[in-house]
Amino acid sequence: MRRRSRLGPVVAVTRHSMPRIRKAVFPAAGLGTRFLPATKAQPKEMLRLVDKPLIQYVVEEAVASGIENIIIITGRGKNAIEDHFDVSYELERILQERGKTDLLKQVRSISDLIHVWYVRQKETLGLGHAILMAKDLVGNEPFAVFLGDDIIDAPVPCMKQMIELFDKIQFSIIGIQEVERRLVSQYGIIQARPVTANVPDGRVFEISDLVEKPAVERAPSNLAVIGRYILTPEIFEMLEQTEPDLGGEIQLTNGLRKLLKSQKIYGYKFEGRRYDGGDKLEFLKATVEFALKREDLGREFREYLKSLKF
Repeated sequence: MRRRSRLGPVVAVTRHSMPRIRKAVFPAAGLGTRFLPATKAQPKEMLRLVDKPLIQYVVEEAVASGIENIIIITGRGKNAIEDHFDVSYELERILQERGKTDLLKQVRSISDLIHVWYVRQKETLGLGHAILMAKDLVGNEPFAVFLGDDIIDAPVPCMKQMIELFDKIQFSIIGIQEVERRLVSQYGIIQARPVTANVPDGRVFEISDLVEKPAVERAPSNLAVIGRYILTPEIFEMLEQTEPDLGGEIQLTNGLRKLLKSQKIYGYKFEGRRYDGGDKLEFLKATVEFALKREDLGREFREYLKSLKF
């Protein structure tokens, strides 16, 4: 475990007085097999979307949501992530000497984004295991989880929406979206009933069960789990009690099902556009749409796309 900054003191939690969300966990130890061979020698989280790596978009969402500290779960071959969020003295000196102040400001802003801790996951033993690795740093308080594969473009950051809901309900929240019925076998799917009292209309669901990648005919709904969570600290005990699956992995879904036996969990249908950064076609769509929104690229890029002959 490597320390980069100091996290605040652990705060005692009661159901009636939960502290605000200050910490976030970023599991980043996966192998990125869906993007081989590009990810053979670089982390999938460092794949470039226009001119920023995927993980930076997610970290920026955390910052914009009021998160103060992030815990990145890394593994072998992930040093580029640590380097990206670290200070680069040599590069900064060269940029300063050459008078490239705009680039210098951009480089410095990355290392100044947020306080970062790194925890090494020696084996990729599932999402649940990765989150469990952060137990000592999170402490006894609720926390956010971001999956770097999911890039969400929204006027109000997705996690900020979820934190505002958490402040009202004080229970774990899972980000969800509707998917086509034929695609349910690619996601975790929730069984739930809509909640209408004192919450955004049609966006909040009380979860009664979760099913990991069900067959189409057995899926309880088309409400799919995406890579944004707010979890209460009791999840750690549930994950410690969760048996590995047939592949030897501890699945977060199974830990959440255990948690459901003792406390409520809600699903939140966020406002915004989600891109699956681990899917090649979705990655291409995100690249085009993010580039078109850029003031420095959008106009010329749009003209280029219009000029293409299909």
